[in-house]
Amino acid sequence: MSYLDKFLKDSVVKWKPLGEALVRTKGTSITAGQMKVLHKDGAPLKIFAGGKTIAFVDYNDIPLKDINREPSIIVKSRGVIEFEYYDKPFSHKNEMWSYHSKDENLNLKFVYYFLKIQEPYFQNIAGRMQMPQISIPDTEKFKIPIPPLSLQNKIVSILDNFTELTAELTAELTARKKQYIFYREQFFEFTGGEVKREPLGVIGEFQRGKRFVKDDIVSEGVPCIHYGEMYTYYGTWAKESKSFLNEELVERKNLRIAENGDVVIVAAGETIEDIGMGTAWLGNEGVVIHDACFSFRSPLNPKYVAYFTRTKQFHDQIKKHISSGKISAINARGLEKVLIPVPSPEEQQHIVNILDKFDILTTSISEGLPKEIELRKKQYEYYRDLLLTFPQNTIES
Repeated sequence: MSYLDKFLKDSVVKWKPLGEALVRTKGTSITAGQMKVLHKDGAPLKIFAGGKTIAFVDYNDIPLKDINREPSIIVKSRGVIEFEYYDKPFSHKNEMWSYHSKDENLNLKFVYYFLKIQEPYFQNIAGRMQMPQISIPDTEKFKIPIPPLSLQNKIVSILDNFTELTAELTAELTARKKQYIFYREQFFEFTGGEVKREPLGVIGEFQRGKRFVKDDIVSEGVPCIHYGEMYTYYGTWAKESKSFLNEELVERKNLRIAENGDVVIVAAGETIEDIGMGTAWLGNEGVVIHDACFSFRSPLNPKYVAYFTRTKQFHDQIKKHISSGKISAINARGLEKVLIPVPSPEEQQHIVNILDKFDILTTSISEGLPKEIELRKKQYEYYRDLLLTFPQNTIES
């Protein structure tokens, strides 16, 4: 007997079109000027538009009849099709709609959880339009299962517990990240003049990479780092590359390589804030670097340098050397002028050891909180799908 069968036993599951089971609410007409004003007094009124929460406004800016006070399911009907459950006062623009329940035998949150697993279906329907979009009839005619209320409540309780646990872990992760950033900044302060600060260009040397394109990347070969991957894939240090190049291409173009112990620093990006992040390369073999990156070689602990490139102290120094345009960039001369505190090798390692623990806790998908959150999400999805998959050979109302 399956998990769901144990829940159902001899219970009857009815199926009803959403438009018959719930009450649809229309939107309101609201101007951009009204939406941009945050509420000042009284309770906030959440406004949805274009599928997104865009503002909190004063109650007086919305007609009383257009304020929804019932727990509701908001239909985000354009772009990315989603359903959102909301149980505080709200309104939405008139191109959207929402649903609430007047049926005491129907738990609205149960319907919400069921609709969430149907989002891919609605997204597929939306793909018929040039701008992905669903219509009111698409939701009105969609049939939902209605098991006994006791079973609905049990399912909601189980899924709520999973959601609450994930939210708690996510909040803890956010707090840990803030703590991590605080300590990282503090470790590089060295107030009182007890530690010398020296220019990076005096301590070590920079090497700029040479150009290759994404089409050059192959499934195996010589390890390489494309500059775009510095923003999406690499953290403070790495032993293996995500991408590879053909050995013949590397030799023919005489591409440049960062060796074990070098720090790869990204030197171009769409915004000033994107530039300068470093990754200590600790791989057994060298890695080819893109021309929008530099490798930095010095006697300093490479992880120490990489952590330093992620501090406010470092970025405050490089900002004045970054050229802005469609793509912002910094050259070697700008990086060479950056002053870095140089404590003893033992102190560098001590700082690295502490920051490594924070780094694993806050960023590692194989350890720490991100792993725990990922496991809880998978567990939640497993039970959600199990609990909300009902046999189709049941009664249609």
